[in-house]
Amino acid sequence: MEEEHDKWNIEGRTKDLHLSPSCSSFEVLDPHDPTISRLATQLFKRTNDYLQGEMAAGQDHYTLLEEINRMAITKYADLRNLAANLSKTLNEYNDLYHVLIKPLLMQIDHIDAQVSQFEANAYRLDSYTKQLRARYKELEEQ
Repeated sequence: MEEEHDKWNIEGRTKDLHLSPSCSSFEVLDPHDPTISRLATQLFKRTNDYLQGEMAAGQDHYTLLEEINRMAITKYADLRNLAANLSKTLNEYNDLYHVLIKPLLMQIDHIDAQVSQFEANAYRLDSYTKQLRARYKELEEQ
C-alpha cells in the first residue's frame, strides 16, 4: 500500500513538472524568442532600477530625518544654555534689586510720605495765615 502511495506521489510530481513551453521559467541561456528575451531583460532591468530608486529614496528620507534630529538636538542644547544664562542673570538682577534698588525705593517712598506731610502742613499753615490776615484786617478797621 505504501508503494502505491509513493508511486502515486511520484507520478503526480512528474505530471506537474511537464509544463507547456509558454509557461516555462525564463533561463538566459535557453533559446527563446528574442523579443520575449529582450522584453524580459528590460522588465528585470526596469524593476531593478525601480527598486533601487525606492531604496535610495528611503535612505534619503532616513538621512534627512537624521539631519533634522541633529539640528533639533543642537537647537535644544542652545535653548537650554540660553535658559540657564537667563536664569542666572535674572537671579543676579533679583539679588541686585534686593541689595541696592529696594532700599533706595523705600527711601523714595519715605521722602514722598514726608513731602505729603509737609504739603498738608503747608496748606494748614496757609489757611491759618489767611485767617490771621482776615482777623488783622478786621482789627485794623476797627
